[in-house]
Amino acid sequence: MGDEKPRVDAYPGKNKYAVACSIIGSIISILMGYDTGVMSGAMLFIKEDLKTNDTQVQVLAGILNVCALVGSLTAGRVSDWIGRRRTISLAACIFLAGSALMGLAPNFGTLLAGRCVAGVGVGYALMIAPVYAAEISSAEIRGSVTSLPEICISFGILIGYVANYLLAKLPLVYGWRAMLGLGALPSAVLAVGVIAMPESPRWLVMQGRVEQALAVLRRLCDTATEADVRLAEIKIAAGVADDAQEPNNVGKGVWREMFLHPTPPVRRILVAAFGIHFFQHLTGIEAVVLYSPRIFKAAGIATRSEILAATIGVGVTKTVFILTAILLVDRIGRRPLYLSSLAGIIASLACLGVGLTVVERSAPHHSPTWAVVMSILTVFTFIASFSVGVGPITWAYSSEVYPLRLRAQGASVGVAINRVMNAGVSMTFVSLYKAVTIGGAFFLFAGLAVLAATFFYFLCPETQGRPLEEIEEVFSSGWRARLRSTSPAAAVELPVSNITDGKTRL
Repeated sequence: MGDEKPRVDAYPGKNKYAVACSIIGSIISILMGYDTGVMSGAMLFIKEDLKTNDTQVQVLAGILNVCALVGSLTAGRVSDWIGRRRTISLAACIFLAGSALMGLAPNFGTLLAGRCVAGVGVGYALMIAPVYAAEISSAEIRGSVTSLPEICISFGILIGYVANYLLAKLPLVYGWRAMLGLGALPSAVLAVGVIAMPESPRWLVMQGRVEQALAVLRRLCDTATEADVRLAEIKIAAGVADDAQEPNNVGKGVWREMFLHPTPPVRRILVAAFGIHFFQHLTGIEAVVLYSPRIFKAAGIATRSEILAATIGVGVTKTVFILTAILLVDRIGRRPLYLSSLAGIIASLACLGVGLTVVERSAPHHSPTWAVVMSILTVFTFIASFSVGVGPITWAYSSEVYPLRLRAQGASVGVAINRVMNAGVSMTFVSLYKAVTIGGAFFLFAGLAVLAATFFYFLCPETQGRPLEEIEEVFSSGWRARLRSTSPAAAVELPVSNITDGKTRL
């Protein structure tokens, strides 16, 4: 039938080229994940070796995200200037320098400086990887492909946990330095892999390099005709004339359009994209991942080896469920997956709060078995719930909703908001749970997750299957109008423009 959408797992061979390029581009996200995972265990050894206090530990954990602001706020303008592919390479080089500093740090000051440098690279990586993936993939697989950075982050976290467990056997003075210094390896891999990646055809059109954009599209599309159609749509969205050979004022006037004179659709897009980043870390994911050793210790797991082994389980769970999300996001849509994820998060956080409160109020080594088991299990159910929806969809959704002219710099601001929230949680969690108890901290996160669900339900419409050039239309009406249009009475007669033709769209 003409209105039947193609199966996601049956996309043509040329789309595999886009997937391969997105995988290479997403390797940069492994760096951020590895740093998060390895730091959770390395902090145990850093505290012992460098005699740091809790305040220094919190600063060390959160400073990466503070410095990521510098990277994320400049990455959009830089990528509009030098291109998406070169921005990925630049991010890898910055992170390489930061990893080297951390691995060779003789004292806390040098370690902090290295983490700051690495943070700038993380800011670049978090902005550019999903934007690049969104701009070279087709509408039918865009959700899966733009979720690749998140699976790479999770894979990096898992590698970090495994590195903690294996390198913990080294002498104290070498162990944590080796853990942090190994982050340089993915940077070297990416420096070679980036050679095989094409530039984003949408960026090339914005630069007036239409012939080069067409050449890239012909490698990504099934036929030359389809590439021509996609090029025409991109040119219309970018406001580029047919005979344009000069850059189309790339990046100029973007901040004015976003913040001073936004149109109603752009305003709704910014609220949705910035809001989804704002709420992601308020669910407590950074507290659970970064401080999971402390949580397991509070739950009754005693030895350092057992704690590190348990954190490996967290990494495996995160990776498996993000892979599940990648398989589902283009089949069932962003909204059902995201809202189901939040339901699991709220239940898990509430149960974790109950379990940890009971353990904390019990006599040492006499905690009820059920409370210990509940605390440990709900850490894993929380990680699973987050990873199957909120984690990957935040990046997929926010990278695809911006109009082409605003995408790079809009994504930069979104990443900056994400890093501020990440830093806020990671730098205050220890102080928070000391003030309101560790169980109380997770009850607070559960309440914030309820607010996140309310926000997403009303203000974030579905984008599944829409070409990037059409997504602005989705935000042309407010949430009340969208709810009316999705009611059974309004759904009897669908607009012709909403019926897909079954062809691969980019």
